[in-house]
Amino acid sequence: MTSTTPNTTNVTGNVKLLGHDILLISVMAILAGCGLIYEYLLSHYAGRILGSVESAIYAMIGTMIVAMGIGAFLARWFKDPFTAFAWLESLIALLGMTSILVIASIIALSYTLPHTFSSLYNLPVDAVIDGQVFESFQAVARFLPYIFGLMLGIFIGMEIPLIARIRQHVYGRFLENNAGTIYGADYIGAGIGAAIWVMIMLALPIMQAAAWTALFNIVAGLIFLWRYHQHVRFAKLLLVCHLLLLGLFVILLSYGSTWMKDLSNVLYKDKVIYSESTKYQHVVVTERLSRTQTAPINDLFLNGRLQFSSADEQIYHTMLVYPAMLAANRHDKVLIIGGGDGLALRDVLKWPVKEATLIDLDGQLLSLFGLQGQPFPALPQITEKLSGLNNNALNDPRATVIVADAFLEVEKMLDQGRLFDSIIIDLPDPNHPDLNKLYSDYFYNHVRQLLAPDGALSIQSTSPYHAKNAFISIAKTVKHAGFTHVEQYQQNIPSFGQWGWTIATRAGQPASERIKQIAEFPVPSNWVNQEYLQAAFAFPNRFFENNKAIEVNRLGTGVLYDYYRQAWQTEAELYKN
Repeated sequence: MTSTTPNTTNVTGNVKLLGHDILLISVMAILAGCGLIYEYLLSHYAGRILGSVESAIYAMIGTMIVAMGIGAFLARWFKDPFTAFAWLESLIALLGMTSILVIASIIALSYTLPHTFSSLYNLPVDAVIDGQVFESFQAVARFLPYIFGLMLGIFIGMEIPLIARIRQHVYGRFLENNAGTIYGADYIGAGIGAAIWVMIMLALPIMQAAAWTALFNIVAGLIFLWRYHQHVRFAKLLLVCHLLLLGLFVILLSYGSTWMKDLSNVLYKDKVIYSESTKYQHVVVTERLSRTQTAPINDLFLNGRLQFSSADEQIYHTMLVYPAMLAANRHDKVLIIGGGDGLALRDVLKWPVKEATLIDLDGQLLSLFGLQGQPFPALPQITEKLSGLNNNALNDPRATVIVADAFLEVEKMLDQGRLFDSIIIDLPDPNHPDLNKLYSDYFYNHVRQLLAPDGALSIQSTSPYHAKNAFISIAKTVKHAGFTHVEQYQQNIPSFGQWGWTIATRAGQPASERIKQIAEFPVPSNWVNQEYLQAAFAFPNRFFENNKAIEVNRLGTGVLYDYYRQAWQTEAELYKN
C-alpha cells in the first residue's frame, strides 16, 4: 500500500506558494500602475507651471527613469526586504498624494512674499519689493516638480529589487525566472496605469487624481502588511501610518481641489471668479474694476496664458474678422476654427451671414461662454457675464457649433464638398505640440480647399515683436500650402502688445488690394477704417530680411513650436536680466 501523504504535502505547499505569487505579483502590478500615474501627474503639472509643456513632460519622464535606476541600486542597502518594502509603500503614497499640493503651496508663497514684505514695511501699493533673492526663490519653486519627481523615482525604483528578494525568501531558494516574472508584472501594471490615466484620471481635477491613485497604493500596502506582518518590524506602527494615510486621502479628496484653486489663484493679479480644469486645458476667468470703465474688466486665461481682456478684445477681434470679411466677395457662409469664447463669431454675425460654423475642441469652454445643450455644468452668473460679452452668439440661429478636433473635422468637411466664403482661424498660440498640427502645411492645404476661390482666410499669428520667426513661419507655411497671395498685418493690443495676423486669398488680387478698393465699409466698426487697415500692413525696414532662413512648418516637424518656444524663453531671459 502506497502512502499519499508526501504528495498531499507537496500539493498544499505548491498551492500556498501560488497564493504568495498571486498576491506579490498583483501588488507589484498595482504599484507599477500607481507609479506611472504619479509620473504622469507630475509631468502634467510641471508642464502647466513651467509653460513649455513638451520639454517639461520629457524632462520629468527622463528624471524619473534615471531616479528609478538609482533607486534600484540603493535597494541593496536594506537588509530586511519585508520591512523596507512596507515602509516604502507608505512613503510613496504620502509623496504621490501630497507632492503637487506642496509644490503649489511653495510656488504661491514665492509669489506672495514680495507683496507681504511690501505690506510689512508700509510701502506704497504700487511699490513691490523685487530683487535677486525673490527671483531665485521663484526659480527654485518652479523647479520643485523635478525634485519631487527625483524622490518619487528613487522610491519607485526600489520596489522591484525588494519584491524580488521577498519572492525568493518565500520560495526559500534561488528563482531562475524571478526577474522576468517581476518585470512582467511591472510592465503590465504600468500599461494598465497608462490606460486608467488616459480614460479616467486625465479628466479628473489633479488633486482628486492624485488622491485616488494613492488610495490604490495604500490598499496594496495594507494587503502586503496583512499577509506578511510577521516578517515586518514595527508592523503596528506601520498599520497606524496606513490608517493616517487613509484619513489624509479623505481630506485631500474632499478639500484638495479647493485648496489647489486657492493656491493657483494667488498667481493671478486680479480676483479669480472662475477656475476649472477641463479635459483639455485649465480655464481661469479674472475680474477687476477700472476707473475708466463702468463694467468690470474680465480676462480669460488658458493654462496660465492670457487669451483676451474685455478691456481691449474688440481691437483684436475686429482685426481678426474684418479684413477677411472685407476681402471676401460674398459673406453667406463663414467658418471659424477655434474661438470657443464666441467673440469672433459675435463679430462675424454683424455681417449679412446666412450660416456661420464654429469648430472648437473644448465643449466645457463653449458651455462656459453660453452654448446651450452641453453636458457641462457652469456657474450661471459667470456664464451670463461671459455670454453677454459675445452677445449670446453661440446660440444664434445662424450659428452651428461643432465640438470636435478641427484637424479631423476639416477632413470631414472636405469629404462633404463644403465651401466657405471666409475662413477665420482663431486658435491659441502654437505653445503646445498638439496645437502645432493646426499650424501645419497639411492643415492649411485642407483649409485652402474649403475656401471659395473668391474668399479670404485670416489667421491669428502670434506676436511679430516677441516671436518674429514664428510669425513669419506661419505666413510661409500658408504660402507653401498653395494660397496664391499671402500677407501679414499687425496692430497694438494694450493687453498683449504688438500682435499679428496672416491673411490669404486663393486667386485674384491680394487681400490688401481688395480692401483698398472698398470705398465704404458695408458694416461700420468702432475701430477700423480704410487708413487704419492699410497702415496695419506696413512693417519696419528689414523686418523680413531673414525670411529665406525661416522654415515652413510641415506636419510632424514641430518647427513652429520650436520657434515659438525659443522666442519666449529668450524673452524671459532678457526680462530677468
